[in-house]
Amino acid sequence: MEFSQIFTLAAKEFRDRIRNRWVLAVALVFTIFSLVITYLGGAQQGQIGLKSIELTITSLVSLVIYLIPLIALLLGFDAIVGERERGSLDLLLALPITRLELLLGKYLGLAAALTLSTTAGFSLVAILLYQQFSWPGLFHYLGFMFSSVLLGLAFLSLAVFMSVVARERTRASGLAIALWFFFVLVFDLLLLGALVSTGGSYGGDIFAYALLLNPADVFRILNVFSLDDVRTLYGLSSIIPPALAKPWMMGSVMLTWIIVPLALARWRFKS
Repeated sequence: MEFSQIFTLAAKEFRDRIRNRWVLAVALVFTIFSLVITYLGGAQQGQIGLKSIELTITSLVSLVIYLIPLIALLLGFDAIVGERERGSLDLLLALPITRLELLLGKYLGLAAALTLSTTAGFSLVAILLYQQFSWPGLFHYLGFMFSSVLLGLAFLSLAVFMSVVARERTRASGLAIALWFFFVLVFDLLLLGALVSTGGSYGGDIFAYALLLNPADVFRILNVFSLDDVRTLYGLSSIIPPALAKPWMMGSVMLTWIIVPLALARWRFKS
Protein backbone atom coordinates (compact mmCIF):
# COMPACT_ATOMS: atom_id res chain seq x y z
CA MET A 1 0.00 0.00 0.00
CA GLU A 2 1.47 3.37 -1.12
CA PHE A 3 0.63 6.11 1.39
CA SER A 4 1.73 8.85 -1.03
CA GLN A 5 -0.99 7.78 -3.48
CA ILE A 6 -3.59 7.73 -0.69
CA PHE A 7 -2.64 11.25 0.40
CA THR A 8 -2.70 12.47 -3.22
CA LEU A 9 -6.25 11.15 -3.67
CA ALA A 10 -7.29 12.56 -0.28
CA ALA A 11 -5.86 16.00 -1.12
CA LYS A 12 -7.76 16.05 -4.45
CA GLU A 13 -11.02 15.07 -2.74
CA PHE A 14 -10.48 17.77 -0.10
CA ARG A 15 -9.68 20.45 -2.71
CA ASP A 16 -12.86 19.56 -4.62
CA ARG A 17 -14.93 20.18 -1.46
CA ILE A 18 -13.14 23.48 -0.84
CA ARG A 19 -13.73 24.66 -4.41
CA ASN A 20 -17.48 24.07 -4.33
CA ARG A 21 -17.67 25.93 -0.99
CA TRP A 22 -19.12 22.88 0.77
CA VAL A 23 -16.86 23.36 3.81
CA LEU A 24 -17.73 27.06 4.10
CA ALA A 25 -21.48 26.39 3.87
CA VAL A 26 -21.45 23.68 6.55
CA ALA A 27 -19.18 25.71 8.87
CA LEU A 28 -21.54 28.67 8.53
CA VAL A 29 -24.54 26.50 9.41
CA PHE A 30 -22.78 25.13 12.50
CA THR A 31 -21.68 28.61 13.59
CA ILE A 32 -25.17 30.10 13.36
CA PHE A 33 -26.97 27.19 15.01
CA SER A 34 -24.36 26.74 17.76
CA LEU A 35 -24.44 30.45 18.65
CA VAL A 36 -28.24 30.53 18.77
CA ILE A 37 -28.46 27.34 20.84
CA THR A 38 -25.65 28.42 23.16
CA TYR A 39 -27.48 31.64 24.06
CA LEU A 40 -31.03 30.30 24.04
CA GLY A 41 -30.55 26.62 24.96
CA GLY A 42 -31.16 27.27 28.66
CA ALA A 43 -34.41 29.16 28.10
CA GLN A 44 -36.44 26.16 29.35
CA GLN A 45 -34.64 26.49 32.68
CA GLY A 46 -35.30 30.24 32.68
CA GLN A 47 -31.73 31.14 31.71
CA ILE A 48 -30.42 32.93 28.63
CA GLY A 49 -26.77 33.40 27.72
CA LEU A 50 -23.56 31.68 28.80
CA LYS A 51 -24.65 30.64 32.30
CA SER A 52 -23.15 27.14 32.54
CA ILE A 53 -20.78 24.99 30.50
CA GLU A 54 -22.97 21.96 31.32
CA LEU A 55 -26.13 23.60 29.94
CA THR A 56 -24.24 24.77 26.86
CA ILE A 57 -22.93 21.30 26.01
CA THR A 58 -26.30 19.71 26.83
CA SER A 59 -28.01 22.02 24.36
CA LEU A 60 -25.39 21.47 21.64
CA VAL A 61 -25.54 17.66 21.97
CA SER A 62 -29.02 17.64 20.44
CA LEU A 63 -27.84 19.86 17.57
CA VAL A 64 -24.91 17.57 16.82
CA ILE A 65 -26.97 14.36 16.93
CA TYR A 66 -29.41 15.71 14.34
CA LEU A 67 -27.07 17.64 12.02
CA ILE A 68 -23.69 15.88 11.89
CA PRO A 69 -24.97 12.38 10.95
CA LEU A 70 -27.12 13.90 8.19
CA ILE A 71 -24.24 16.01 6.82
CA ALA A 72 -21.79 13.09 6.95
CA LEU A 73 -24.21 10.76 5.14
CA LEU A 74 -24.98 13.33 2.44
CA LEU A 75 -21.26 14.02 2.04
CA GLY A 76 -20.18 10.42 1.54
CA PHE A 77 -23.09 8.57 -0.10
CA ASP A 78 -21.80 9.11 -3.68
CA ALA A 79 -18.07 8.72 -2.98
CA ILE A 80 -17.82 5.50 -5.01
CA VAL A 81 -21.19 5.10 -6.73
CA GLY A 82 -20.91 8.65 -8.09
CA GLU A 83 -17.58 7.83 -9.74
CA ARG A 84 -19.14 4.65 -11.14
CA GLU A 85 -22.10 6.50 -12.68
CA ARG A 86 -19.87 9.21 -14.20
CA GLY A 87 -17.71 6.49 -15.74
CA SER A 88 -14.59 7.77 -14.00
CA LEU A 89 -14.25 4.78 -11.65
CA ASP A 90 -12.86 2.53 -14.39
CA LEU A 91 -10.40 5.29 -15.32
CA LEU A 92 -9.23 5.58 -11.70
CA LEU A 93 -8.87 1.81 -11.36
CA ALA A 94 -6.82 1.75 -14.58
CA LEU A 95 -4.20 3.87 -12.80
CA PRO A 96 -1.46 2.11 -10.79
CA ILE A 97 -3.45 2.26 -7.53
CA THR A 98 -5.26 -0.44 -5.62
CA ARG A 99 -8.93 -0.40 -4.68
CA LEU A 100 -7.96 -0.06 -1.00
CA GLU A 101 -5.84 3.03 -1.77
CA LEU A 102 -8.72 4.54 -3.72
CA LEU A 103 -11.20 3.85 -0.91
CA LEU A 104 -8.93 5.24 1.82
CA GLY A 105 -8.01 8.29 -0.27
CA LYS A 106 -11.68 9.12 -0.83
CA TYR A 107 -12.53 8.60 2.83
CA LEU A 108 -9.63 10.64 4.23
CA GLY A 109 -10.36 13.56 1.88
CA LEU A 110 -14.02 13.63 2.88
CA ALA A 111 -13.08 13.18 6.55
CA ALA A 112 -10.72 16.18 6.38
CA ALA A 113 -13.48 18.35 4.85
CA LEU A 114 -16.01 17.23 7.49
CA THR A 115 -13.54 17.74 10.36
CA LEU A 116 -12.55 21.23 9.17
CA SER A 117 -16.15 22.38 8.75
CA THR A 118 -17.17 20.96 12.16
CA THR A 119 -14.30 22.46 14.14
CA ALA A 120 -14.54 25.79 12.31
CA GLY A 121 -18.28 25.97 13.03
CA PHE A 122 -17.82 25.38 16.76
CA SER A 123 -14.70 27.56 17.15
CA LEU A 124 -16.55 30.83 17.74
CA VAL A 125 -18.47 29.30 20.64
CA ALA A 126 -15.14 27.99 22.02
CA ILE A 127 -13.74 31.53 22.06
CA LEU A 128 -16.83 32.81 23.89
CA LEU A 129 -16.65 29.98 26.43
CA TYR A 130 -12.96 30.65 27.06
CA GLN A 131 -13.70 34.31 27.78
CA GLN A 132 -16.51 33.33 30.17
CA PHE A 133 -15.19 30.18 31.91
CA SER A 134 -11.43 30.16 31.15
CA TRP A 135 -9.57 26.84 30.61
CA PRO A 136 -11.63 24.55 32.94
CA GLY A 137 -14.79 25.23 30.95
CA LEU A 138 -13.01 25.11 27.61
CA PHE A 139 -11.53 21.68 28.44
CA HIS A 140 -14.98 20.05 28.50
CA TYR A 141 -16.00 21.87 25.32
CA LEU A 142 -12.90 20.67 23.45
CA GLY A 143 -13.80 17.11 24.47
CA PHE A 144 -17.29 17.70 23.11
CA MET A 145 -15.85 18.99 19.80
CA PHE A 146 -13.56 15.95 19.50
CA SER A 147 -16.42 13.52 20.12
CA SER A 148 -18.51 15.42 17.55
CA VAL A 149 -15.78 14.82 14.96
CA LEU A 150 -15.72 11.10 15.87
CA LEU A 151 -19.50 10.91 15.43
CA GLY A 152 -19.19 12.50 11.99
CA LEU A 153 -16.44 10.07 10.96
CA ALA A 154 -18.56 7.10 12.11
CA PHE A 155 -21.50 8.13 9.91
CA LEU A 156 -19.11 8.97 7.07
CA SER A 157 -17.84 5.37 7.24
CA LEU A 158 -21.43 4.14 7.02
CA ALA A 159 -22.04 6.43 4.03
CA VAL A 160 -18.96 5.14 2.18
CA PHE A 161 -20.12 1.56 2.81
CA MET A 162 -23.56 2.43 1.37
CA SER A 163 -21.81 4.02 -1.62
CA VAL A 164 -19.89 0.81 -2.30
CA VAL A 165 -22.94 -1.45 -1.92
CA ALA A 166 -25.40 0.64 -4.00
CA ARG A 167 -25.43 0.40 -7.79
CA GLU A 168 -27.09 3.78 -8.39
CA ARG A 169 -26.75 7.24 -6.80
CA THR A 170 -30.49 7.47 -6.18
CA ARG A 171 -30.47 4.17 -4.31
CA ALA A 172 -27.40 5.24 -2.31
CA SER A 173 -29.05 8.54 -1.33
CA GLY A 174 -32.21 6.67 -0.27
CA LEU A 175 -30.16 4.30 1.87
CA ALA A 176 -28.34 7.24 3.46
CA ILE A 177 -31.59 8.99 4.40
CA ALA A 178 -33.08 5.73 5.70
CA LEU A 179 -29.97 5.19 7.81
CA TRP A 180 -30.34 8.69 9.31
CA PHE A 181 -34.00 8.09 10.17
CA PHE A 182 -33.21 4.74 11.78
CA PHE A 183 -30.29 5.82 13.98
CA VAL A 184 -31.48 9.34 14.87
CA LEU A 185 -35.26 8.97 15.10
CA VAL A 186 -36.35 5.32 15.23
CA PHE A 187 -33.72 3.36 17.18
CA ASP A 188 -34.37 4.95 20.58
CA LEU A 189 -38.15 4.65 20.10
CA LEU A 190 -37.79 0.92 19.47
CA LEU A 191 -35.72 0.48 22.63
CA LEU A 192 -38.13 2.59 24.66
CA GLY A 193 -41.10 0.62 23.30
CA ALA A 194 -39.43 -2.68 24.21
CA LEU A 195 -38.61 -1.37 27.68
CA VAL A 196 -42.18 -0.17 28.31
CA SER A 197 -43.83 -3.28 26.87
CA THR A 198 -41.82 -5.52 29.21
CA GLY A 199 -42.53 -3.25 32.16
CA GLY A 200 -38.80 -3.07 32.80
CA SER A 201 -38.90 -6.59 34.25
CA TYR A 202 -36.80 -8.21 31.50
CA GLY A 203 -33.42 -7.43 30.10
CA GLY A 204 -31.80 -5.63 33.02
CA ASP A 205 -28.73 -3.82 31.68
CA ILE A 206 -29.29 -5.27 28.19
CA PHE A 207 -31.19 -2.16 27.08
CA ALA A 208 -28.33 0.06 28.27
CA TYR A 209 -25.78 -2.02 26.35
CA ALA A 210 -28.09 -2.00 23.31
CA LEU A 211 -27.44 1.76 23.10
CA LEU A 212 -23.92 0.89 21.94
CA LEU A 213 -25.48 -0.35 18.67
CA ASN A 214 -26.22 3.26 17.77
CA PRO A 215 -23.27 5.70 17.31
CA ALA A 216 -25.58 8.64 18.09
CA ASP A 217 -26.35 7.13 21.51
CA VAL A 218 -22.65 6.42 22.09
CA PHE A 219 -21.98 10.11 21.44
CA ARG A 220 -24.74 11.10 23.88
CA ILE A 221 -23.40 8.80 26.63
CA LEU A 222 -19.83 9.96 25.99
CA ASN A 223 -20.76 13.58 26.65
CA VAL A 224 -23.36 13.02 29.37
CA PHE A 225 -21.01 10.97 31.54
CA SER A 226 -18.27 13.57 31.30
CA LEU A 227 -20.43 16.05 33.22
CA ASP A 228 -22.09 15.05 36.51
CA ASP A 229 -24.66 17.86 36.41
CA VAL A 230 -25.75 16.82 32.94
CA ARG A 231 -26.15 13.20 34.04
CA THR A 232 -28.57 14.32 36.70
CA LEU A 233 -30.36 16.59 34.26
CA TYR A 234 -30.88 13.75 31.77
CA GLY A 235 -31.75 11.24 34.51
CA LEU A 236 -29.40 8.69 33.01
CA SER A 237 -27.59 7.88 36.24
CA SER A 238 -30.12 5.18 37.09
CA ILE A 239 -30.33 3.44 33.68
CA ILE A 240 -26.72 3.51 32.49
CA PRO A 241 -24.55 0.91 34.32
CA PRO A 242 -21.27 2.16 35.85
CA ALA A 243 -19.33 -0.06 33.43
CA LEU A 244 -20.32 2.28 30.61
CA ALA A 245 -19.38 5.42 32.54
CA LYS A 246 -15.87 5.38 31.14
CA PRO A 247 -14.94 7.85 28.39
CA TRP A 248 -12.15 5.60 27.07
CA MET A 249 -14.63 2.75 26.62
CA MET A 250 -17.15 4.92 24.79
CA GLY A 251 -14.30 6.32 22.68
CA SER A 252 -13.27 2.77 21.77
CA VAL A 253 -16.83 1.91 20.76
CA MET A 254 -16.96 5.02 18.56
CA LEU A 255 -13.65 4.03 16.91
CA THR A 256 -15.19 0.60 16.24
CA TRP A 257 -18.09 2.34 14.49
CA ILE A 258 -15.52 4.11 12.28
CA ILE A 259 -13.36 1.08 11.46
CA VAL A 260 -15.94 -1.71 10.95
CA PRO A 261 -18.03 -0.05 8.17
CA LEU A 262 -14.80 0.90 6.37
CA ALA A 263 -13.55 -2.69 6.65
CA LEU A 264 -16.88 -3.95 5.25
CA ALA A 265 -16.66 -1.39 2.43
CA ARG A 266 -13.15 -2.57 1.60
CA TRP A 267 -14.31 -6.22 1.57
CA ARG A 268 -17.33 -5.41 -0.66
CA PHE A 269 -15.32 -3.12 -2.98
CA LYS A 270 -12.66 -5.80 -3.38
CA SER A 271 -15.09 -8.54 -4.38
